[in-house]
Amino acid sequence: MRYLLDANIFIQAKNLHYGFDFCPAFWQWLIAQNAAGQVASIEKVSDELAGGGDELSDWAAARGKEFFLPPDDTVLPALGEVSAWATGQNYEAAAIATFLQVADYWLVAHAKAANCVVVTHEVPSESVRKIKIPNACIGLGIACLTPYEMLRRERARFVLG
Repeated sequence: MRYLLDANIFIQAKNLHYGFDFCPAFWQWLIAQNAAGQVASIEKVSDELAGGGDELSDWAAARGKEFFLPPDDTVLPALGEVSAWATGQNYEAAAIATFLQVADYWLVAHAKAANCVVVTHEVPSESVRKIKIPNACIGLGIACLTPYEMLRRERARFVLG
């Protein structure tokens, strides 16, 4: 099972639970799982992280295309499927337009194209004002988990000593 991580996974990890200064094991685990072909993200997420100008943007830049995957030929048809799904729902026009311009759209399309599991902190919402990643995943038959579910499924262990 391959996981694709949303930008909020990295941002919240850095700011809250897995800061670089006190939980480097989390970041090492991500690198090791990426090397094993289990964990990745997408280029558009890396672009979002680059704007931070901080330790996280440096970490992301150091990972390169092996971690932050560029779109390939399979992603382009999936973008069409995701777009068709979004426009076929009852979302406000502004919500659809925004979704189609951000990394979330590309993340869902990558997951659809490569049969990956999306990992995000977002939760489904009934709002018509914003398309949430889990709603798109549900609508398109893509598995979607929280980072804690991923860590438990993969039996990640961050043990001292």
